[in-house]
Amino acid sequence: MAPRNLSNLRAPRKANTGRKRVGRGMGSGMGKTSTRGHKGQGSRSGSHLMRGFEGGQMPLHRRLPKRGFTNIFRTEYTVVNLDRLVQQIADNAITEIGIDDYKKLGLASSKKALIKVLGSGKLTKALTIHAHKFSKSAITKIQDAGGKAVILGGPAVPEAAK
Repeated sequence: MAPRNLSNLRAPRKANTGRKRVGRGMGSGMGKTSTRGHKGQGSRSGSHLMRGFEGGQMPLHRRLPKRGFTNIFRTEYTVVNLDRLVQQIADNAITEIGIDDYKKLGLASSKKALIKVLGSGKLTKALTIHAHKFSKSAITKIQDAGGKAVILGGPAVPEAAK
């Protein structure tokens, strides 16, 4: 393949097709009825159907059941697994992970995110981990490794939570 430069640049295939010009007679390729077919509502001028109209059949949006709702008071937590934490701080000599560190380590999208630590993976080094929530398995794994789980804005995790 020849190197691409200004002398051999071309538009991609079908990039320059013009819009369909209807009502221009038999030579246009859309002769006589101009792609509207014969008779019926769609063939007349000024015809307009509502979105989703199915010719009088019960439309799909009315056939489907309306169930459930979206809870606007739901609190969304950013989930962080222990193995991701260990992976991110493997080379560093960090012993304490604060709420700002999740954003720095790329584990949360913002500093204001609510963090929940889950117990997937193994923790080998003693860490003090600050988060808004912990799963029971995460607390036991953190304490088994000699670390501490600190709940932000809530009660302290008891030492004997095993």
